[in-house]
Amino acid sequence: MGSLVFSGIACAQAAKTGDIIALKPIQVAPHTYFVQGFAEMGSGTNQNFISNAGFVVTPGGVVVVDALGSPILAQKLITEIKKVTNQKVVALIVSHYHADHVYGLQEFKKIGVKIYAQGEGRNYLSSETAKQRLIASRMDFAPWVNENTKLIAADIWIDQKAKLNIGGIEFFISRVGPAHAPEDLMVYVPSEKVLFAGDLVFRGRIPFVGNADSKGWLIALDEIERINPTIVIPGHGGYSVKPVEDIAFTRNYLKYLRQSMTEAALNLDSFEDAYKQADWSEYEGMPLFRAANRMNAYNVYLSIQAE
Repeated sequence: MGSLVFSGIACAQAAKTGDIIALKPIQVAPHTYFVQGFAEMGSGTNQNFISNAGFVVTPGGVVVVDALGSPILAQKLITEIKKVTNQKVVALIVSHYHADHVYGLQEFKKIGVKIYAQGEGRNYLSSETAKQRLIASRMDFAPWVNENTKLIAADIWIDQKAKLNIGGIEFFISRVGPAHAPEDLMVYVPSEKVLFAGDLVFRGRIPFVGNADSKGWLIALDEIERINPTIVIPGHGGYSVKPVEDIAFTRNYLKYLRQSMTEAALNLDSFEDAYKQADWSEYEGMPLFRAANRMNAYNVYLSIQAE
């Protein structure tokens, strides 16, 4: 199944030539692969390929984690999986119901894959937020996300924990939200010593905080360290062979957001003043700083007031 590759960022970058997006699976463990999205905002040009997805090949079929950000990307991922193995895709686990991870679900549903997700995802699917996001995405990511793109519910909703055994390989699925999202799941494969962390971990770009529970997110990062995986596949960025070091970036960023916003939030002081007074020098050169950082800080400012 090809040689193992551990040089992280350079080799894990998907090839992008003109308007053609090519997914290049990287083997990170004997039976585990992932594809790495671009450190960009989603667009029609990149087909909303801004997040990662991964898969594990077992004697009983392939298990996929996340479905990418458009149906065309999911089709390409399915094609790439077929190049690696003759095994059929039998299960797909959704790390959380954010658009860049789930707009490809319908393609897996078409080929009979059983979809697993955390139960809170039902609230997102029935929300006005999900409806409006899809309407906007049909314009922002056209023609790759369009009127034929649908939101797909899980076949099996998980409460707190679940264990799948596919072809003798165990997959431990555990809820760690509310954190980045209310329905965060992470997936640990002990035989591969690989953890799929979803958007609990970002590498090489500013995280997207959105309406996250930053306090719960920090607790979730502690849980990842308790598991002590050898390899972590994040929701965004290159895979990690030094999880403790690489998780520290996301943790430190969240801590700094909370540190810089807490006093103003609790005293009902001006967000603008608090943001201007914060020292963003450690982060301002990173991809998506301008697109995400101010919004992240404001959302943390509001969430601290609600804690």
